[in-house]
Formats: sequence, C-alpha cells, structure tokens
Amino acid sequence: MNDSESVGRAASDVVRAEDAAATRAAGQRFAERLGPGDLVILSGELGAGKTTFTQGVAEGLGVRGPITSPTFVLARVHPSLTGGPALVHVDAYRLGSLPELDDLDLDASVEDSVTVVEWGEGKAEVLAEGRGGHYVVRFDRSREDDVREIVFERS
Repeated sequence: MNDSESVGRAASDVVRAEDAAATRAAGQRFAERLGPGDLVILSGELGAGKTTFTQGVAEGLGVRGPITSPTFVLARVHPSLTGGPALVHVDAYRLGSLPELDDLDLDASVEDSVTVVEWGEGKAEVLAEGRGGHYVVRFDRSREDDVREIVFERS
C-alpha cells in the first residue's frame, strides 16, 4: 500500500505530496472519512498547502466553491451540492484569542457541518469538546525538494 492510500485509516498516518495536485488529492481522499460534526484542524507554515488540501476536502464533500483562503473574512460556509454536510472553512491566523474564535459563533454550525480550521492548533480544539475528538492535520514543507509531508492524527 502506498502512502496516499492509507490516508485517515489509522490514528496517525503520513502522506507525501509532491505537488499541489497530490495535496488536493490527499484532501479529497481524507474527505471520505468526514461527516457532520467533524472538526479538522490544519497546522503548517505559510504556503505549506492548507488551503490546497481544503480544496480537495471540498471536492470530496461535494460542496459549492470556489475554496479560497478565508484570511480576510475569517470563515466561509460552503453548502453541499450533494445533500451531504456543508463545509465551514475558517482561518484562525488573525485571531488572537479564544474569545475572538467564540465570536465567530462556529459552535452553532459545527454539529451539522464539517469544520476545517486553518491555523487552528491551540485555538479551535474547544469546538470539539463533547463531540468525541477531532482531526489534526500537520503540513511540513521543510524538505529541500519541496515535497510536503502531511501527518494525519485523530485526537
């Protein structure tokens, strides 16, 4: 089994993505595991592939796009085109505190949607309280050949 086939099957998986298309494909495969109420927290440096991965998740969920970085609007809701859950795409980069995250009122939609939070580690975990955990997806683009290593964990 190659790395990309194992996405999301174990408590922790690592996938190597050699380009944006592979990053998007990893997101699309990961979406097969997601359903209403799932929280996914994305962590990685600027340009590591978080939004590209989310584009793949959106394709896998069959939601209305386009999926772009929500940096300036902080959160976007993408309704389903297939009768599945909506995608709530959040960028927590500009949020300095938990009260600012709380002001977005995400807990109102997290039960019925798949919520993906970029830059959410250390901030968004509170959204998973009482919901049985969440996913953390870490992106490492530190290799010289620009290959991204994507680590999937279930918390």
